[in-house]
Amino acid sequence: MFKNRCRQIHHGVFLEIHFCTSNKGKFSEAEKILNKYGVNIIHAPLTLEERRSESVEEIAEGCALRAYSILRKPLFVEDSGLFVPALNGFPGAYSAWVLGKIGNEGILRLLSGAKGRSAEFRCAIAFTEGKEVRLFTGSVRGRVSESIRGNGGFGYDPVFIPEGGEKTFAEAPSLKDSLSHRAGALQKFGEYLSTKVK
Repeated sequence: MFKNRCRQIHHGVFLEIHFCTSNKGKFSEAEKILNKYGVNIIHAPLTLEERRSESVEEIAEGCALRAYSILRKPLFVEDSGLFVPALNGFPGAYSAWVLGKIGNEGILRLLSGAKGRSAEFRCAIAFTEGKEVRLFTGSVRGRVSESIRGNGGFGYDPVFIPEGGEKTFAEAPSLKDSLSHRAGALQKFGEYLSTKVK
């Protein structure tokens, strides 16, 4: 199926895959990384009902299968979350919903007076051609900042400082490009796809 969707451009082979997401920031990030592996992604802004789960992997897998039942084309979906131990893992797999409800300001209020501010971003990419789902994961540890900082990125980027750093992802977008949970998962995904056209 894939090789029928390939076209030769100079010395590289470009695959075309649909990325099912309504988040333009995620699409831009994925497009930038996967293009380096010869992959052209097509935006498919589907609204998919997510299964209730504490696992970003389970949510991504379920969404991929639902998306395929609609598009019937090779595609991938992504789910991610910010897991904060001081909040018992909250917002975790509910990060997108929580961000829409209380924003970064709400997360900072919840952590007011907390003894620890450690946090971990986790990401799961689920890819399917219809028969099975392959998962690619990434994670990055760090901490939640004391205040909202920076104008770059999206989501929780203004309050997340990666381990060993002093700037939030929103203050240092180039740092996010190389260190983020999503970048790690996308790089694994890109490496996998590049082997399918050799």
